[in-house]
Formats: sequence, C-alpha cells, structure tokens
Amino acid sequence: MPGTRNTGVLALGGIAVAALLTVIGHLEVNDDLSPWALTISDFAVSDRGGVIDVAMVVLALATVALLYGLRRTGPAQPGRAVELLLGAWVSGLLLAALVPTNEPGTAMTTAAYVHRYASVVAFLALPAAGWLLARRPDLAPAARTLRALVVLSVALAVAMIWSAYPGDRLLIGLAERLLILTEVAVLATVALIQTRAAGRPSGVDHGVVVPRKRGATA
Repeated sequence: MPGTRNTGVLALGGIAVAALLTVIGHLEVNDDLSPWALTISDFAVSDRGGVIDVAMVVLALATVALLYGLRRTGPAQPGRAVELLLGAWVSGLLLAALVPTNEPGTAMTTAAYVHRYASVVAFLALPAAGWLLARRPDLAPAARTLRALVVLSVALAVAMIWSAYPGDRLLIGLAERLLILTEVAVLATVALIQTRAAGRPSGVDHGVVVPRKRGATA
C-alpha cells in the first residue's frame, strides 16, 4: 500500500527533524542552563518561539501522519481508544508548544500550569497507545519491542515524578529526556514496521493464468 508506506516514511522524517531541532535548541541556549537539572520546557522558555517549540509541533505532525497511515491499513484499525490516546499526545504537544512554562526559579503562573498538565497528559497517553498498538496483527513483529519501551517509559515517568516532588528535582532533566527519548522510540518503531509492512507483497499470486487449449495433452 504505497499511501501507507509514504505516511510511515513521512512520520520517520518528522521524528528525525524534531530530534535534530531539539539538539540545535539545546546548543543555542544560555550555557548557564543545565540539561541534567532543567527540563526541555525550561530550555524552550528561554528561547520562546525558537527551534524547540518548532520541534514539538513537527513531532505532533509526524504523529498525525503516523495515525493516518495506521487508519489506511485495512481491517486492523487502531481502534477508538488508540485514536483518542494519540490525539491526546498530539494535543498535549501542541498546547505545550503554544503555552510556555515559567522561567526557571520563578513562581508558577496559570500558563505554566497549563503547560505542565498538557505535558503530563501527553507523557501518559503515548505509552498507553503504544501498549494497545502492540496488539495489532500488522505490528506483531514489533510487539515485544513496543511493550518493552512502554514499560521503560512508565518507569522513567515514575522516576521523573519522584524527582519533581520528594526528590527535590534531582536529575529531573535527565529523567525527562530519557522519558521523551523512549516515548519517541515507540512512534519510530511503529512507523518503521509500518513502512516495511507496506512494502511486503500481500501473498496473493497475481500471475496471469493462460487457459489450456482443448485436446492439449498434459
């Protein structure tokens, strides 16, 4: 199915571009900011409207392409629950990109709380979607990988929550970056399997059958 293959390639390309923009955004910010102690949102707010915000939008669009491809694969639809979960991930990314958090060391504002909870929704929605996607027959080759990534992302989410509250933000930046890397790996795995599956033959023999003439011997 060429259309599905194209959306998978588009999703992989979007993920790669988002990753590259995020790295560039980290290199452009003030050297005083520590990626181990501060979140990506802290970096983004220091360069409001910069490449990190753009990276979040690109990643959201890559997910939309991936979901569109999943819906074109025929009877193995992702299901209403997966569509809603991926929609929550996309919405959370877009809202977090549009509504900034507070500057590091300042009091939380209403916008910062909106940003925080949009991010929380996104972080929780994607692992749940990944777990359900692992049940799809067309994603069976990646089912074990998807489940392992989901379990790892949940563990990292727990570590981030511990750091944010009783842990006094100890290595919260590292925990968040590992969490995002793991969750993006879920999307990349689905996109990769989708592009490979789309290029496989359906198994139906489409050869031309030439009828035998009457009286012909075997």
